[in-house]
Amino acid sequence: MTTRRTVLAASLAAPALVLASLRGAEAQAQVPSIGAIHVDVSRLAAQGWGSNALAIKIGLEQELTAALGPTLRRGAGPTLNVAVRGVFLNSYAGGGGGGGHVGSGASQSSDSFDSEATLVGRGNRIIATYPVLTTVPASAAGPWYLPDIDQRRLTGLIQTNAAWIKRYVSG
Repeated sequence: MTTRRTVLAASLAAPALVLASLRGAEAQAQVPSIGAIHVDVSRLAAQGWGSNALAIKIGLEQELTAALGPTLRRGAGPTLNVAVRGVFLNSYAGGGGGGGHVGSGASQSSDSFDSEATLVGRGNRIIATYPVLTTVPASAAGPWYLPDIDQRRLTGLIQTNAAWIKRYVSG
C-alpha cells in the first residue's frame, strides 16, 4: 500500500539521486587519460646517484603505471612527464632520535623525494604542473641493520611519490 510518506520520500530522494549521479559522471569526465609516462632522472645522475638513478627511473615508471592503471591508455591522452629533482636519504635510519619529548616538535630522521609532474598535451602544451615533495620517516623501511635497507627506503619513497602524483593527476 502506498502512503503519502512513501510518495513524499520518493519525491525528495529522486532529485538527490540525479544530482549524485551527475556529480559522479562529472568527476569521471575530469580524470584525464594518460597517453604515456616519462621519468627524467638526469638531475640524479648529475648528483652522483649512478646506477641508482636508473633504478629510481624504472621503479617510478612501474609504480606510476600501476597507480594510474585505468587512466593509462597509450597514445590516447597527454604525456605525464616526471622530473626527479632530488632524493635525500637521512644518514640515520633508526627509530626515535632527536632526544625530544613526544609532541615537542623534535624532528625525526626523514627521507625525502622531490619531483615535478607535468601533464603535456598536443603541441607540447603544458596542461598542469604539480611539484611533489614526499617525506617518509627513515625508520619506515624496517630495521636499519638489514643489508637492503637503502633499497627499501628508496622503494618506500618511490611508492609514496607515485601515490601523490596519482592523487594530483587523477583528482
